[in-house]
Amino acid sequence: MSAPAAAGPTREPLDWPFFGPEHRAYAARLDGFVAGGGLDGLDHPDVDGTCRTLVARLGAAGLLEAAVPTPEADGTSIRSLELCLARETLAWHDGLADFAFAMQGLGTGAIALAGTDALKREVLPKVRRGEWLAAFALSEADAGSDVAAMSCAARADGDHYVLDGEKTWISNGGIADVYTVFVRTGEAPGTRGISAFVVFADDPGFSIVERIDVIAPHPLATIRFDGCRIPASRRLGAAGEGFKIAMRTLDIFRASVAAAALGFARRALDEALHHVRNRRMLGGTLADLQLTQAALGGMAAELDGAALLTWRAAWRRDVQGLPTTREAAMAKMTATEMAQRVIDRAVQLHGGRGVRSGETVEALYREIRALRIYEGATEVQKLIIARELLKAG
Repeated sequence: MSAPAAAGPTREPLDWPFFGPEHRAYAARLDGFVAGGGLDGLDHPDVDGTCRTLVARLGAAGLLEAAVPTPEADGTSIRSLELCLARETLAWHDGLADFAFAMQGLGTGAIALAGTDALKREVLPKVRRGEWLAAFALSEADAGSDVAAMSCAARADGDHYVLDGEKTWISNGGIADVYTVFVRTGEAPGTRGISAFVVFADDPGFSIVERIDVIAPHPLATIRFDGCRIPASRRLGAAGEGFKIAMRTLDIFRASVAAAALGFARRALDEALHHVRNRRMLGGTLADLQLTQAALGGMAAELDGAALLTWRAAWRRDVQGLPTTREAAMAKMTATEMAQRVIDRAVQLHGGRGVRSGETVEALYREIRALRIYEGATEVQKLIIARELLKAG
């Protein structure tokens, strides 16, 4: 992205009642990381190398501690408010930085929740320090939103399991050192017959089928297991509990997707404000036109509405200790859809410049699109919300 129109995302929300001194201190650490050059000199065309560099820098700065717990803790110790602050801040500055940070948490969340003590000690410190990259392998070509349709399978063989099949759309696929993989083990029909395992990139029988290019470059791949034999100690939780573990992991991180969308949208609004104030038109500036002002007013109101839903979900989990399945789904759905609209308006306000390759709003337009799909598409979030409403009735 081009030089920012502002130094970073507004910190005005930190005065909202969701936040305390510890959150303001963490936000200051994030801002210090950026000001100190943490995101400088990145070679974005080299996506793999950039991700490795970002993870190493975030780990060295201690910022990954918000996404990856210590071996002595577990996934429930992750603080959603800090996780969301990190993602909003990083997304405002650089979409790949947000991606690199988020995947360290998502890729190890299930290990923190359900791994053996030995497995936690082996994996979590390396990921937390930024020495290893992590991945979360759930989706398949015919099993995305319909997880029960997965066909990648594992069979028990003594004190080992043997994995066969493919996973696709795997973030960090091809560069990760450790993969959390969900496969069918057949204890029961549908989602009750899925188990979770940890696979290392150098395990025999594991391979990369293809790398996947998308509109906002991120490291993605299709991965394959051909008789991939791993110790049974690398199973996460009991056999058949994989789907529950996956959903618990996603519940922790789903509100943070909303926060990333806030970061993208805030950057778009900041860029739009900078542009309309400086664009000369009709004897004044673009900002003088009422249609411009109406667009800006709508963007700001939508953004704050989505922010309130996002921070409510994170606060409910951190402070109240309550389930947030419904609240996180509302936040994820609303924030990602809002961000698509806000960024689109920012592109429109930029006119022809808005679709020029290399412009910040053009990059944001490509970055936001995937957020409406991954970790549960908007349509899936609506079903989750409705299901929770009906259960409560």
